[in-house]
Amino acid sequence: MPPKKVAAITTEYRKWSHADVILRNLLGGYPDGTKCNLELVALYTDQVPKNDMSRDLAKKHGFKICETIREALTLGGQSLAVEGVLSIGEHGHYPKNDKDQLLYPRRRFFEEICKVFEETKKSVPVFNDKHLAATWDDAKWMYDRARKLFVPLLAGSSVPVTWRKPNVVLPKGCELVGAVQIGYGPFEGYGFHALEGLQCMVERRKGAETGVKAVTCHTGKAMWDALDAHPWTKPLVEGALALATAHANGDVRAITAKTADAGTFEVEYRDGFRAFVLIPNGWVHENDGSPFIFAGQRKGADKPDICQFYLQQPDPFAHFAELTKAIESLVTTGHAPYPVERTLLTTGVLDAAMTSRHEKGKRQETSHLAIAYKPTEWGPAKGEIPKPQKK
Repeated sequence: MPPKKVAAITTEYRKWSHADVILRNLLGGYPDGTKCNLELVALYTDQVPKNDMSRDLAKKHGFKICETIREALTLGGQSLAVEGVLSIGEHGHYPKNDKDQLLYPRRRFFEEICKVFEETKKSVPVFNDKHLAATWDDAKWMYDRARKLFVPLLAGSSVPVTWRKPNVVLPKGCELVGAVQIGYGPFEGYGFHALEGLQCMVERRKGAETGVKAVTCHTGKAMWDALDAHPWTKPLVEGALALATAHANGDVRAITAKTADAGTFEVEYRDGFRAFVLIPNGWVHENDGSPFIFAGQRKGADKPDICQFYLQQPDPFAHFAELTKAIESLVTTGHAPYPVERTLLTTGVLDAAMTSRHEKGKRQETSHLAIAYKPTEWGPAKGEIPKPQKK
C-alpha cells in the first residue's frame, strides 16, 4: 500500500521539540526498524527559531515548506492535496493567561485546517498533539467543529501508549475503589500527561466513562489533607511513590507543602468514583523512565495495581514512535484507534484544575464534563524498548 500523504502544522521544529520527535518517524522510520506508512509532503511552522531543523530536512527529504496552513493542505492548489494532517501545537514562544495556562495556537491551527475542509468540501483525519486547547471553550469548539465536518480526530499524550512497567492493563469492567496518579514537572504542561495516564486506566472501570462532576486543585498542606481524607489512598500513594526512584532526600510531605508548583488534582467522577493526580514537585526528579506512575485499587484485590509509564528520554524517544503508530492507524484507516473523548475530558479536567488553583483551591463544578465514552483495546506498547542511541 503506498504511503498516505500528510501535512504537518507545527509551532516550531527544532531538535527534541514535539515536531521533531513525532515527524522523525515519518522521515526516517521507527526506532525498531519498521517503516511508517505516512509521507510528509508539506510543513507549516508558525515560528522559526535560530535552531530550526525544518528547512534543512525539507531539502533532504523533499517536503514543501509552506507559508500558510492553507498552502500546506492544498500544496498551493485549489483542492485538498493530503490524506491526513498532524497539528503539533507544542513548544515555541507564546503568552500565558492569568491562570498560568500556555496559549498555544491549537484552536487557530484547527480552525484554519477546517476552513480548507469546508472550502474543498472534503475532510481527512487530523491528529492534535496533547490537550485540545488550554481552555474548555476552545477545546469544545474544536470537538464540535470536527463532528460537524465529519473529521476523524485523534488527540492526546504519548503516556497512554508507551510501555508500562509492569505491563498493567486493567480488565474492562473492573470495579475500582479509587486511583492515584503520580506526575511531575510543569504544572499545566505535564499535569496533562498525568491526567491522560490516569484516564487511560480508570476509563476501563465498570460502566465505562460517564464524565466528571467536580475538580479541585489542592496546594500546600491541603494537597495531603485531601488525600488523607480517604482510607484507600495511603497504600496507593506509598506504593506509587516507591517506584519514583529519583527524588530528593527528606520527607515528601514536608518538601512539597513548601513547593509553589506542587499540588494535587482531586477528580470527582459522575458515577461516584474518585481519583487523585499527585504532583510532588520539589521532591520527585525527572529521570530516564519518568515518574508518571499509576496506582489503582480493585474491589476485592489483595494489593493495588501499580505501574510506571516508561518514557524514553533522550533519543530515540521511542514512546513518541508509539504515538506516531496511533497517528498512522488514524490516517490509514480513517478511524481513531482510541476515543478523542478521552482527551476532551482530560482537557476539561485540566482547565478546571487550573481554574481551581487560580481561585485558591475552590472546588469547580463541572456539569459540562458529562462526557461518556467506551474504551478501546488500543493499549500500551509491546515488545522490547529500542535501545538508546549513542551520543
